[in-house]
Amino acid sequence: MKSETINLSPHFTLGELCKTKTGIENVPNEAQVENLKRLCRWLEQLRRRWNNLYGDGDDPIIINSGFRSPEVNKAVGGVPTSNHLTGCAADIRCIGMEQALRYAAILLDISDLNHEDYDELLIEKKSTVVWIHFAVRPKDNRRRTNFKR
Repeated sequence: MKSETINLSPHFTLGELCKTKTGIENVPNEAQVENLKRLCRWLEQLRRRWNNLYGDGDDPIIINSGFRSPEVNKAVGGVPTSNHLTGCAADIRCIGMEQALRYAAILLDISDLNHEDYDELLIEKKSTVVWIHFAVRPKDNRRRTNFKR
């Protein structure tokens, strides 16, 4: 079965969370897939709340980067301790800073309402491109929140 067709949650597939433009094989192991499923539970809540509050009812949450093998992580300039390596992180595409701030607020609300911590919630910007780096680990989440340029 192709990774594009393996569902991690109702709206997210394994292929979507493992895509890369590097041409390097990028296949997670079972533990990394379980981490991606945990992450997708948060992404599903983000999608639902975004659409209830601001979207057109069925707006997707678009993932720029999810799981990264060590080789892919190195090729894209990721740090050696990246949560992407364990399947615990996703970079979420945003249409500008306003959407990034709204996504971040929703993720903070989800954390508070569910009494669950996340590891990282970073709004990142490079030139005119803005995205959210969001990570949630199985344990020892640090609730690290920041804006990075």
